Amino acid sequence: MNDANYTMLCDFYELTMGNGYFEKGYKDKICYFDVFYRNVPDNGGFVIACGLEQVIDYINNLHFAEEDISYLRAKGIFSEAFLDYLAEFKFEGDIWAVSEGTVVFPNVPIMTIRAPAIQAQLIETFVLLTINHQSLIATKTSRIVRAANGRAISEFGSRRAHGPDAAVLGARAAYIAGAAGTACALTDELYGVPATGTMAHSWVQMFDSEYEAFKAYCEVYPDSATLLVDTYNVLKSGVPNAIKAFDEVLKPLGKRPKGIRLDSGDITYLSCKARQMLDEAGYPDCKIVASNSLDEYLIRDMLIQGAKVDLYGVGERLITSKSSAVLDGVYKLVAVEDGEGNITPKIKISENVQKITNPHFKKVYRLYDNSNFKAVADLLCVYDETVDNTKPIEIFDPNYTWKRQTLENYTARELLIPIFVGGRLVYEKPNLEEIRAHCERELETMWDSVLRFENPHEHYVDLSQKLWNIKQELLSSNSHHIK
Repeated sequence: MNDANYTMLCDFYELTMGNGYFEKGYKDKICYFDVFYRNVPDNGGFVIACGLEQVIDYINNLHFAEEDISYLRAKGIFSEAFLDYLAEFKFEGDIWAVSEGTVVFPNVPIMTIRAPAIQAQLIETFVLLTINHQSLIATKTSRIVRAANGRAISEFGSRRAHGPDAAVLGARAAYIAGAAGTACALTDELYGVPATGTMAHSWVQMFDSEYEAFKAYCEVYPDSATLLVDTYNVLKSGVPNAIKAFDEVLKPLGKRPKGIRLDSGDITYLSCKARQMLDEAGYPDCKIVASNSLDEYLIRDMLIQGAKVDLYGVGERLITSKSSAVLDGVYKLVAVEDGEGNITPKIKISENVQKITNPHFKKVYRLYDNSNFKAVADLLCVYDETVDNTKPIEIFDPNYTWKRQTLENYTARELLIPIFVGGRLVYEKPNLEEIRAHCERELETMWDSVLRFENPHEHYVDLSQKLWNIKQELLSSNSHHIK
């Protein structure tokens, strides 16, 4: 997976446009593209950005193999000069991005690409599919983790993921967003996400009796015995047989059981009864694990109703973000640059106001209240603007400009950091634990109102006066196209 060449994982129009740019003399035209999304999944308050590491690996490995060139030649629509260019292709542009695990809001650039036209266009598909997918799964996981209110969440979804990459990288994203581990062994091997697992119902069915199955498992794994107790009947046989196996196998060895797992039925009711039975049997430290098509809402309701669950295994509804299965990240041209370095802003106009883009090469600042270091707003500025923390700043809603606020006791932090400069990686990739810790810190800067599942507070995303003026000028100058 890490060694795969995904250069040809692009929409075909990226190649036809590239050939067109080459033939019409636009090969070296410098372009600026922003990666951002428009709508938060599940009507939530934010998205957690993930996938940068895989984008970096992709950029570093960009090349067209001989078989790729042969395939394109056979299509009969590409010039030989263009194919020769592809044969020597490499990325020579600049990329800025937010750190993985950063909380991001609609219309705020997650990544900005500055590169010659063909290079910038070619990477669109892979960048979007990577950022969209991992950010989606991280965001869903964060909701589930927060619903569990301190109880561990383990990712169980590989068999329901949309393909191998989705399983492996989805589990990676889930860990970044707070999952305690995964059932996917390959994600552990590749990325160090702790993999755990015990037994399936087939283990219990394989033996002549449920007790024999439990006894055998305790004998093989005396230090980590977690037993699945719902193959036949949780309260009449599963829990009693588990207790018997604990008594007869583990107790003589001086070992304690790790847990039991419930995978069906009314888990709230069953967990309460099982907890009582385990406590009375002398196993108050035996954890109760729950699984079975869980999500943030079911987990929240179970806890409200008094469920005695210590750890949740969450599968398909996490790894597919089933309730809101798409992050609508887009890749839009925002500026072009001439040979003298002059930057001209570009805008996409639509009858759908939400689809009108914010033009120009931009900086992104996040503004924090110094009294509690909570995020107050994001400010999009033109690239040559600087926010001075020592001076008051007036921010305003770009759609309702009379809504204004002056901030005085604040800190401004730039979100976009250099990743590639002139095609060379200048970013030191953090390890997974560092990314996970960054994500946790990011969530701590969010107001409780932004973290709500229902009707969250809308975090302000404002434009500087200069950028707002440029946007209005472009809208006005192109108004003749809108009838």
